[in-house]
Amino acid sequence: MPPSPPKWRNWLLLAGLLVTLALFVLPTPGQSATKLDYTQLEKDVTAGQVSSVSLGPDGNITGKLSNGTSFTSSYPIGVQDPTFIPLLNSHNVQISTQAAQTSIASVLLNLLPLALIVGLFLWTGRAARRQLSGLGAIGRSRGKVFDAERPKTTFADVAGYEGAKREVTEVVDFLKNPDRYQRAGAVGPKGVLMIGPPGTGKTLLARAVAGEAGVPFISVTGSSFVEMFVGVGAARVRDLFADARKRAPSIVFIDEIDAIGQRRGGQLMSNDERDQTLNQMLAEMDGFDPSTGVVVIAATNRPEVLDPALLRPGRFDRQVVIPLPAQRERREILTVHTKGKALSPDVDLDVVARATPGFSGADLANLVNEAAIFAVRADRAVIEAFDFNEARDRILLGHRDSSNALLPDEKHSVAVHESGHALVAALSKHGDPVAKVTILPAGQALGVTEQLPVDERHLHSEGYLKDSLAIRMGGRAAELIVLGETSTGASSDLAGATELATRMVRDYGMSATLGPVGFGSSTPMYLSGGEVSNRPYAEATQRVIDQEVAKLLRAAEKQAITTLTDHRDSLDRLTDLLLERETVDGADVDRVLGRIPGTMSVLGATVHPARKGQGL
Repeated sequence: MPPSPPKWRNWLLLAGLLVTLALFVLPTPGQSATKLDYTQLEKDVTAGQVSSVSLGPDGNITGKLSNGTSFTSSYPIGVQDPTFIPLLNSHNVQISTQAAQTSIASVLLNLLPLALIVGLFLWTGRAARRQLSGLGAIGRSRGKVFDAERPKTTFADVAGYEGAKREVTEVVDFLKNPDRYQRAGAVGPKGVLMIGPPGTGKTLLARAVAGEAGVPFISVTGSSFVEMFVGVGAARVRDLFADARKRAPSIVFIDEIDAIGQRRGGQLMSNDERDQTLNQMLAEMDGFDPSTGVVVIAATNRPEVLDPALLRPGRFDRQVVIPLPAQRERREILTVHTKGKALSPDVDLDVVARATPGFSGADLANLVNEAAIFAVRADRAVIEAFDFNEARDRILLGHRDSSNALLPDEKHSVAVHESGHALVAALSKHGDPVAKVTILPAGQALGVTEQLPVDERHLHSEGYLKDSLAIRMGGRAAELIVLGETSTGASSDLAGATELATRMVRDYGMSATLGPVGFGSSTPMYLSGGEVSNRPYAEATQRVIDQEVAKLLRAAEKQAITTLTDHRDSLDRLTDLLLERETVDGADVDRVLGRIPGTMSVLGATVHPARKGQGL
């Protein structure tokens, strides 16, 4: 789209319009004099009240009265009185004549309104042409080009993800040394698709590839292709790849490619414009010569919705998974984000990394920032371990509102509930160790029991999952034993337990009645709510699944009740301890059970993956 005119032109036009209005509205200099008709002027001359007169060639008369007042008059229309001049002479009135000439200034002043009107027409015409040219340029790519100032990001700035770096290193090598591939008869990769959960650094890794290769980097989002006008998306795709070829070797980065790359024909109402845009992208990726050195890198959180034609070899040759960082990678990411910040000696980033399973790189950056904010609130420039602990609770649980005080009976109920979770977790064979138990309200939770896995698991056994169900049922079981009834605080526990039991039966084949079948999706889903609503099984199978889920939940509740009944004294002691301190750690739970306390740090506490099921 052409650049808009400078603002000074608009201000100049406005000033001209104001001057034109002034010329039409404000009085001329001659209009400030007294107006006398010809008869009155003769009387004033006869009375000796006129001192000077100036006669104009067009019959206009101007002059001054004896008292110094200026006046204007004129001869009667079409008539000049031959007796007027003798009358003036007889009364000693000074007589002068006005020259019939016009100054350049007056000419320009008279032409100014016309010039302004013509300028107004020219300005509106140019504005209309700009709008028309804007419609013509709407098909241009909206990609942001980093050429003169190429990305300075390198692989050294991307903490962790060594496997992903190795996958994309060949892309860098191909852009730097294309002759090596041509001599061997190899074709460099055309496209790299990076998939993974949000916040894992897919865009950062793409910029690092461009920085390592030292080539122009064209960045665009998938949503910027499709507009309300038909054909705009395809035109922008053509313009994008044409620009990339001119700058070759170059990298085209398309973020959130699922906006235009969704599977065709799988919807009840198709979107022809989006399909046309996708078709054009397929043609461009399959049509350009690989020797030109144009590589397309795309990122998405929803690989399950992408069209298969987009994923075939020859278009996106590589699919690089950018998962959530492991503990070692979280340690490296924390090191990057804490660089330049003053940390107290009691801060152990290994402990913080261990306490944050499931955190993405963006989450870890937010954690460090929140910890710094807590330090500022305490009027400190040094970040302490306490700040990281508070920041982590703030992110996972929400803001802790001290004004939201519980009633005495509510506080006792929450203490019983959380004591049940903690004891069942501590006494379960496969349960993760308890790190912290609190009955301080935070966010939507009135209390929380946190567990810390000893090791970061990638597989979960059936025994571990069944113990997890029992732990979720521990709060409800404690309420039944101590209070004789349950409360609404167990609703999130039941929801989490039901979801886990359903996956055990439907996806993991952990039901003897249903057998070794699984109806889960084979494509990873990194966003919640991505499961299809259509059941790939019959209604009778759904009935069996419901029965098996209920059976698992009843067994888990029975296990929790049995465990707490056998340790009723410990349940009462832990409840009293919570009411007294409001927050206890894993060592206190071990003491209540008569065990040797462990060395687990409260800072290292992490919320169990189903934390909503463990908090009221």
